[in-house]
Amino acid sequence: MNNLIQKYNIPGPRYTSYPTVPFWDEAGFTKQKWVETFQKSFIESNETEGISLYIHLPFCESLCTFCACNKRITKQHSVEKPYITTVLKEWQLYLDMMPTKPVIKEIHLGGGTPTFFSPENLKILLEGIINTSIVAEGHEFSLEGHPNNTTREHLQVLFDLGFRRVSYGVQDFDLKVQEAINRVQPYENVKRATEEAREIGYTSVSHDLVFGLPHQTLEGMIDTINKTKELNPDRISFYSYAHVPWIKGVGQRGFQEEDLPSPELKRELYETGKKMFEELDYFEIGMDHFALEHDSMYQSMVNKSLHRNFMGYSSSKTQVMIGLGVSSISDSWYSFAQNEKTVEEYEASINKGELSVYRGHILTEEDLIMRRHILNLMCNLETSWENDNMKFNGIENVKSMLKGMEEDGLLIIKDNGIVVNEEGRPYVRNVCMSLDLRMLENEPETRLFSMTI
Repeated sequence: MNNLIQKYNIPGPRYTSYPTVPFWDEAGFTKQKWVETFQKSFIESNETEGISLYIHLPFCESLCTFCACNKRITKQHSVEKPYITTVLKEWQLYLDMMPTKPVIKEIHLGGGTPTFFSPENLKILLEGIINTSIVAEGHEFSLEGHPNNTTREHLQVLFDLGFRRVSYGVQDFDLKVQEAINRVQPYENVKRATEEAREIGYTSVSHDLVFGLPHQTLEGMIDTINKTKELNPDRISFYSYAHVPWIKGVGQRGFQEEDLPSPELKRELYETGKKMFEELDYFEIGMDHFALEHDSMYQSMVNKSLHRNFMGYSSSKTQVMIGLGVSSISDSWYSFAQNEKTVEEYEASINKGELSVYRGHILTEEDLIMRRHILNLMCNLETSWENDNMKFNGIENVKSMLKGMEEDGLLIIKDNGIVVNEEGRPYVRNVCMSLDLRMLENEPETRLFSMTI
């Protein structure tokens, strides 16, 4: 095991998209091309699949020093209404491009801290979107909640608007770890938030745990999972801490490099957690996720409808995903588009009546093929190129690159595809890297990604 960790613990993407953002061809992208691909995809898929919305709510009252998300730290809640007004203006710009009413299949509120916003302001935001749309049958509306400030009123207002899933950022219950990452939240707060969601009627409560954080120990991880067991969340996200101190805006105050677990300990934390989850009847889904049998994510794994996009894993696929808010990324399937990264620039563009898109990527035919294979691997741990509409470029090179992983017992190379076995699941990012033609053709000169393990 240690030899495999040393061999495969290299920087690599998390593959919430392909091509990954650092390898977008921005020179070939224009805002007009984004609009054209968006309208094309909307016409193709709105009636059959519906669309997804990711709404980025960037404000937090304090800085969690492990977080690499785009956020704005403030205690001034006067920022709420102007921001919501701008997001609704952006939504109207998209509505003006649509020939028919959108059918909304998914809404996800991410951050930042969505529950920084008052229940009243969240209601204004969401009613402004829902009342101009058709809500799909079997829709999934979800939010990220901070256990310290998610109130019963937040949960009730969102439930009344159709939300049934909430994901709480727990990270770790060890106080020393919490203090190092500036995210102190007592077990009692997590318990209260979890129980209130269930009392109101939420059908899927998820806890996000992170391994590889500063000062984590095996004993502490076991204690955290035992406490999680008491609350029995429907899903558990068990993320590897992405240590990316070179990214602007990521705080590292509160801990040093030497406070982080070694790669060997980090892998032991994961393996121990995985074993404990399985003993508690959770099923491992894709990468980083575990779910109980009744949860929609488990059902989507069984029927092979699991999808992955900029929101992470999703129980169903929509061809169109609109990202609203600062720094949000939209996906028309044929192209990606990202909004301006500062609140001021984002609001300035929208208030001029223009989309806030400042960069993106138009996918080539080859990109679309590779995207499908990487999605298959990330979601189903296997892929086949038997029915590709065009010749699979470089297949012999791919097989050659993966030969070592096959010899290590991590996957099986077939004539027309790849199957990752259970031992290879922790290394699925490494498998995908062999298919990442954009990265292979443009080897970065500087480090871009967190370690794969």
